[in-house]
Amino acid sequence: MIRMLYDITGIDPTKVPLDDKETMSIFSSTDALGVTPEQINSQVGTFGVPEFGTKFVRGMLVDTKPKTFNELISISGLSHGTDVWLNNAQDLINQGIVTLNDAICCRDDIMIYLIKKELPPNTAFKIMETVRKGKALKDPEKWAEFKAVMKEHDVPDWYIKSCETIKYMFPKAHAAAYVTNAFRIAWFKVHEPLAYYAAFFSIRADEFDSEYMIFGKDKVKNKMKEIDFAGNSASQKDKGMYTILELVLEMYERGFEFLPIDLYKSHSTKFLIEEGGIRPPLNSIPGLGTVAAEGIYSARQEEEFECIDDLQMRAKVGKSVIELLQKFGCLKGMTQSNQLSLFV
Repeated sequence: MIRMLYDITGIDPTKVPLDDKETMSIFSSTDALGVTPEQINSQVGTFGVPEFGTKFVRGMLVDTKPKTFNELISISGLSHGTDVWLNNAQDLINQGIVTLNDAICCRDDIMIYLIKKELPPNTAFKIMETVRKGKALKDPEKWAEFKAVMKEHDVPDWYIKSCETIKYMFPKAHAAAYVTNAFRIAWFKVHEPLAYYAAFFSIRADEFDSEYMIFGKDKVKNKMKEIDFAGNSASQKDKGMYTILELVLEMYERGFEFLPIDLYKSHSTKFLIEEGGIRPPLNSIPGLGTVAAEGIYSARQEEEFECIDDLQMRAKVGKSVIELLQKFGCLKGMTQSNQLSLFV
């Protein structure tokens, strides 16, 4: 996706400023996107941003309201750990016992904190290793020794209990790498929105369905309501589609539109930026697979189709594909055959 953003815009993603204030703001509000939380049903603007787009992590963002890049790294650590956020840091933050900056988020935080408390570095490292592997309570005798050392150095009870809860922790270096790429993609979402949506739908939206997504936001909202109403009984396909619908609705609310699927203008698999909008590819038609789309795309490169029969023969597609193209208005004005019938 980062490569496609580079290709579309010519902007080197590695040169994106990691201290951009507008980009940072979407992790705590929707203002930089020019929409309200009510319009997109979210208090933050991170739909489609790797690491920060899921409902679970968006909830973390609402709870923590991050304002710095370092806090995003902490959230990444929390979201990848087991019992690091839920039943642990989340409760401590909500109760006002700690802030995000004080909470245990990545495995490195433990060793650094304990060294600052003047524990011997080797002991601090061993405690970190014990906690990050979820072994604090599996070896009671050893943990009792570690607790005694921590108490001697005035490590607070909440910190020790937090360590005891943890089952797995994420390394800070991994979190930093993930967040760096996520922030770069978020920058394009804020500053190069059409490129962002075109790249996202091309690379990451396997469940994109033009039947529900390219005909305006009302149809998008109706499909979302249908899936919401179905709840757990919704199909896996619809559940997977929902996250794409959220992003499509956001795109509409930001004032952007989809252009019609076109036999000659649409790419086989990529969403294209054109005339201030985005033109969906042929394979976004539900039921029209990538092989058929590439067959049509390849055949049209040679020359225009003379008629539907010519399209079917040269693109090597069946009647069902022709019916799908007709349904989406791609064959308007095209005759079935170019043969003339002569009546005497």
